Amino acid sequence: MPKKSTKMSGLQCLATENVWFDKQRYDDAEKCFYEGANGTAAKSSSHAAGDQELVSRMKGMELENQTLHKVVEEMRAALKKLELRVASLEKSPAAVTCAKAAPVKAAPVKPVKVENGDDDDSDIDLFGSDDDEEAERIKQERLDAYAAKKSKKPALIAKSSILLDVKPWDDETDMGKLEECVRSVQMDGLLWGASKLVPVGYGIKKLQINCVVEDDKVGTDILEEELTKFEDYIQSIDVAAFNKI
Repeated sequence: MPKKSTKMSGLQCLATENVWFDKQRYDDAEKCFYEGANGTAAKSSSHAAGDQELVSRMKGMELENQTLHKVVEEMRAALKKLELRVASLEKSPAAVTCAKAAPVKAAPVKPVKVENGDDDDSDIDLFGSDDDEEAERIKQERLDAYAAKKSKKPALIAKSSILLDVKPWDDETDMGKLEECVRSVQMDGLLWGASKLVPVGYGIKKLQINCVVEDDKVGTDILEEELTKFEDYIQSIDVAAFNKI
């Protein structure tokens, strides 16, 4: 009788425990726990792989940076050497030019001394005498040819174009006679050109005439002196324009 009472008490305990009735929920919770654990491990391994790749890339960049630094230092050293060389050349350009342009001098030919007992013939120049005469003759011929060519070339004559303003006394002055007086001035190196009458004011006109002169023979002072001799017609003379030809 007591044994049966004990068994009934165990069943009653199991009946009061409801874990067996929520087994599905506990299974799901266990599944989620293991899945979360596996996912965390996967994420950890992924982060570890990413960190390793980043470290590898940083090491590669450091090596590349060191190589670039080395190349830059070599270029700086080469540039410094080049600047020093240029500076030294700029300080002594004349010496470099002279060194390059220095002509090569031929060694002088010494006369051969022949000893045959005769004092008059002791020093005989076996070289150079005939060559010197020939070189002198050729040099003189070239100089003569150059002088002849230069004498045939016509010398350049400097000329100027002058525009003169010839002013009369008043409006009653005969301008045709005035121009005849101007053109009557003739001299070596003077050539009269075109002319025209230009109104001045109050009915008065001036004669504007062009001429070409040789600078060595005719000047503006001579022209003015010759033209002012016609004092009955000409009051004054001005140089309006002066141009070299």
